[in-house]
Parts: sequence; structure tokens; C-alpha cells
Amino acid sequence: MVEITLHIDRATLALYQRVAETVCLPLEQVLSDALFKLAGELALESLGQQRTIPG
Repeated sequence: MVEITLHIDRATLALYQRVAETVCLPLEQVLSDALFKLAGELALESLGQQRTIPG
């Protein structure tokens, strides 16, 4: 696994810390899961756009 550094504002951090506490997971896991889900959604959106482009 690769370690990275993220710069996020305090409000975003507070939101994800609250989510992490609520679901009893480490903050890092919650952030990782959120980024993975977003990547999947963006990939599906991209595939959908490619299908609608003629040619």
C-alpha cells in the first residue's frame, strides 16, 4: 500500500471524523472508502459519456 498526504479544510475533516466515529472505523479507512467510491462513480460516468459520443 502507498501512503499519501491529503490537504483538506477543517470542515471537511470534521465531517469525515464524525462519520468515522459513527461507523467505528479509522478516519483513514473512511477517507479511502470515499475516494474509492468517487473513483468508481467517475469511471461509470466517463463510460456513459463515451457511449453517447458518435463515431
